[in-house]
Amino acid sequence: MRVPFTYIVRNLFARRLTTALTAGGMALVVYVFATVLMLSAGLRATLVATGQDDNVIVIRRGSQTEVQSGIDRAQASVVESLPDVAVGEDGRAQLSKEPVVLINLPKRASGKPSNVVIRGVMPRGLTLRPQMHIIEGRMFRPGTAEVVAGASIATGFRGAGPGETLRFASRDWTVVGVFDAGGTGFDSEIWGDAEQMMQVFRRTNFSALIFKLGDSERFDAVKQAIESDPRLTLDAKRETRFYADQSEALATFINYLGTTISIIFSIGAVIGAMITMYASVASRTAEIGTLRALGFSRTAILTAFLAESLLLGLLGGVLGLAGAAFMQALSISTTNFQTFAEVAFRFVLTPGIAIAALCFALAMGFVGGFLPAARAARLKIVDALRAA
Repeated sequence: MRVPFTYIVRNLFARRLTTALTAGGMALVVYVFATVLMLSAGLRATLVATGQDDNVIVIRRGSQTEVQSGIDRAQASVVESLPDVAVGEDGRAQLSKEPVVLINLPKRASGKPSNVVIRGVMPRGLTLRPQMHIIEGRMFRPGTAEVVAGASIATGFRGAGPGETLRFASRDWTVVGVFDAGGTGFDSEIWGDAEQMMQVFRRTNFSALIFKLGDSERFDAVKQAIESDPRLTLDAKRETRFYADQSEALATFINYLGTTISIIFSIGAVIGAMITMYASVASRTAEIGTLRALGFSRTAILTAFLAESLLLGLLGGVLGLAGAAFMQALSISTTNFQTFAEVAFRFVLTPGIAIAALCFALAMGFVGGFLPAARAARLKIVDALRAA
């Protein structure tokens, strides 16, 4: 015979204050746990979405980022001549040779400097990023000291707004437009003419080559052709894979740090749940004896008290998850460990994170409630009724 579920729920509502305090403590832990996972998921989503699956990015072998890479013009010409590179309506290869440089810019709010990516792009490079579009002003003119800034950079850094002037590489650059790249990593970059950037930064080599595949299924063959060519010391990756790798170090750090903090906080929440359940057992000793006298088994008593603790955990989990969901409206920026550049991204709540957060809450409820439930189940009928 099992204890009715309505009885379990009524006992929680009978002690509203302790229930609210215990559930609130668990909610705070779940909130921290969920927001950390959302932070990591948001970073990964931002950088993975930066790439197109039918685009290939080529960098120097052994380089981890575009900034570290160097590709000379002869190598770039070899890659450009590959038959699997898509050809546009103008008959030219859909390939962009791009220098990528880091510069320091002061933030608008604090004035503190932070690294920002300057990317030189060719006109064909713009067609390779269909998610990018100008939302204010206009596109830069090739061959001029004009640049366009990503939406996150324009709002977050001094001199990067439309009509403002930036100074880098001993030259003044006019910001003639702001572009939106759909919340991807490009929103945290400044773009200008590739050849102009090569000249002012005194570069002889490009940082990366980006091209569109004529047939997306031919990636493995193209990768093999590039990496096995003795004239080239280059690596090729799908653009989506490349940017996913860029998020790995920071996302892993966030996960480890956040999980550690959540576990430490959860110890306090578990102790709170345990105290609440022990107090519940102590105040209901006679009631437990009555249930046992009516024929409810020790297992039924154990299950009832454990279910009560799990409900506490579930309530805290739902409240914490609801609070974390509001974080999706916020955007933050930080330095990516992999590229050492500023990247802006949002919190992202996925079904997997929601399930993980609720499971974490239920685990706290189980751990906090098991010992008090076991104590309630071990009470002898005579001793329990005598307490009345």
